[in-house]
Amino acid sequence: MKMIVGLGNPGKKYEQTKHNIGFAVVDQLAKKQQVTFKKNPFEAEVADFFVNGEKILLVKPQTFMNESGRAVGPLMTYYGIYPEELLVVYDDLDLQIGKIRLRQKGSAGGHNGIKSIIAHLNSQVFNRIKVGIGRPKWNQTVVQHVLNPFDKEDSKFIQEAIDQAVEATTEWIQTDEFVSAMNHFNKKGASE
Repeated sequence: MKMIVGLGNPGKKYEQTKHNIGFAVVDQLAKKQQVTFKKNPFEAEVADFFVNGEKILLVKPQTFMNESGRAVGPLMTYYGIYPEELLVVYDDLDLQIGKIRLRQKGSAGGHNGIKSIIAHLNSQVFNRIKVGIGRPKWNQTVVQHVLNPFDKEDSKFIQEAIDQAVEATTEWIQTDEFVSAMNHFNKKGASE
């Protein structure tokens, strides 16, 4: 079994914001697999499908970003998911808009959603796809930046990043080789 968690904030108000890029990726995966999300008792929306007989869970925590671990931890316990079967997709300020970066472990790097998941799992070792949203422009604070939508000119790059993240996730689902997907997609991003 694998669990793919997209991070974001629930509610219409946050739908198109940069902080919800994780939701956008799992939404596109759900669309591709023709599955729909349903509310779950673990403060999350969950959709599932099978690939080669393996159950794949798509998860959107409904706890708000800073408490993401409150949904992820109990879901992993309930389904018996190991950290190596978990993939978390989220926004990254330090990556250029439209770039993605795959990692197997590491600190939260200041991301409160990841901080919460690390605290609930008591581990920094789990798969991640970071989607670049760039740094705040002009006199924006980080909070204003992440809670605002993308500019028109950035939208094209973001859609490309979402497509890449879906492609990388699909490769991992099909091959069970995160390191191979990481090498492939990180190299691809570096050469562009």
